[in-house]
Amino acid sequence: MTKAKAKTKMKTHKGTKKRFRLSATGKAMHRSSGTSHLATGLTKKRRRNLRGTTATHISMERTIQNALCGYSN
Repeated sequence: MTKAKAKTKMKTHKGTKKRFRLSATGKAMHRSSGTSHLATGLTKKRRRNLRGTTATHISMERTIQNALCGYSN
């Protein structure tokens, strides 16, 4: 009898997992940069527009989806 060789599992890239989430439609969402500290120097409009998450550029979506192996979190 020959023993079946197990395939290796695809591993999620942990740095990508910490920075991106996949939306329900498959878009890669990320937090805007420049929001962690020193926000008093920014205008109110700039601070308001940096809130929440935004979608990444279309050219990066495939790379991020491959790094996440299709999982969001």
